[in-house]
Amino acid sequence: MKAVVYHGPRNVSVDTVEDPRLEDPTDVIVQVTSTAICGSDLHMYEGRTKAEPGLVFGHENMGTVVEVGPGVASVKKGDRVSMPFNVACGFCKNCLAGNTGFCLTVNPGFGGGAYGYVAMGPYRGGQAEYLRVPFADVNCLQLPKDGEHENDFAMLADIFPTGYHGVAMTNLRPGESIAVMGAGPVGLMAAYSALIMGAAKVFVVDRVPSRLRLAESIGAIPVDYSKADPVEQIRDQTGGDGTDKGVDAVGYQASAPGGEEQPASVLNSLIEIVRATGMIGVVGLYVPHDPGAPDPHSANGELLFRVGKLFEKGQRIGTGQANVKAYNRYLRDLIIAGRAQPSFVVSKQIPLDDAPDAYARFDRREEGYSKVVLKPAA
Repeated sequence: MKAVVYHGPRNVSVDTVEDPRLEDPTDVIVQVTSTAICGSDLHMYEGRTKAEPGLVFGHENMGTVVEVGPGVASVKKGDRVSMPFNVACGFCKNCLAGNTGFCLTVNPGFGGGAYGYVAMGPYRGGQAEYLRVPFADVNCLQLPKDGEHENDFAMLADIFPTGYHGVAMTNLRPGESIAVMGAGPVGLMAAYSALIMGAAKVFVVDRVPSRLRLAESIGAIPVDYSKADPVEQIRDQTGGDGTDKGVDAVGYQASAPGGEEQPASVLNSLIEIVRATGMIGVVGLYVPHDPGAPDPHSANGELLFRVGKLFEKGQRIGTGQANVKAYNRYLRDLIIAGRAQPSFVVSKQIPLDDAPDAYARFDRREEGYSKVVLKPAA
C-alpha cells in the first residue's frame, strides 16, 4: 500500500510499504477514507522530536472496516468508523478510569499510545491506504453509513475532542469568559467548543490574519498579538479583570511578535490574562526533549514558568493529551444533530500522493494549508 513515510527533517515521501495485517484476535483492518495532517505531525516533520526515519505518519484517521479479527465483538466488515488518536486497551487502571489517553498496556513503560507518532508505541499511522486498529471494540467509534459529514467526522479523531478537552479542563460555566491562545485548528476547536458550552466571551489570540478572521466568523473575539500586548488587549475588554478561564493551544514552539521562539511565553501570558482563582487548560504540546530548542533548558523541557504568580493568584492548570473516548461519541452526536460543524477548519482536501507538497506548504504556513485532509481512497 501507499503511505506517508518520514525520512528525516523536512523529508517525507509517499512510499510503497507492507500492507497491515491482523496481528491479534482483537484487531481490525480499516481502509482509510480521510486522514488529516496535524500540527503535531509538523513537530516531527521539522525535526523537533526524536522521530526515526521509516515512521509512517498519521493519527487523525477514519474509514471503512475491511477485515475483522476473530476476537472482535462489536465491529463488523463494512462499518464506517473513526479512531481516536489514542490507542487504548480498555481494561487497564487508567482506561477503566476513563483516561484512555494514558493507557498502561499499549506502550509498555509509558502512559499512552498513538498511531504514527514518536515514542507512542509500535502503531503505524493512517496517512496510508490501510490501517491496523488494535483492541477494535474499544478504539472504533461507529459512524452513520450514509457517507455524510465525512470532513466533520474526520475531526473526531483528534482536534475536536482535543479542543473540547482544553476547555473542559477549565470547568467553564455558561456565561463565563475564556481566552484561547493560538488560532490553529486545535485553538479554533477550543474556541468553538467554548461557544458550544455557552461562554459569553471567547478571545482568540494569534497573529495570522486568516486565522483571526476564521475565529471571528464563529463568534469569537480576535486578538492580534503582533499589534499590542494580548494581556493588555484582553484586560481592556474585560474591565481590567481578565478572563475567567484560559486555554493554551500553542505549546512549546510559541513565538514572540518578532518571530523568535519563547517556549514559555503562552503559559506566562495566560497566568497574567486569567483572573485570580481561574483555571487554565493546556493542550498545546510540550515535550521532555526538544532538539531544536532555543536554549539548553528548553531542550530538556525545562521552561522559565511564572509559578510564583500562578500560586499568588490561586490558579489551577490541567494538562495533557485528550482522552478522546471521553468526548468523541457526544461530539459525533452533536454533528449528526446539526449542532456542530467542525469541518469549518478544513482548508484543503487532497489525494494521498500530494502529502509531501502539503507538508512543505504547511511548514511554510502558506495560506490554505492550515488543515489539510488527505483522501487515500480517492
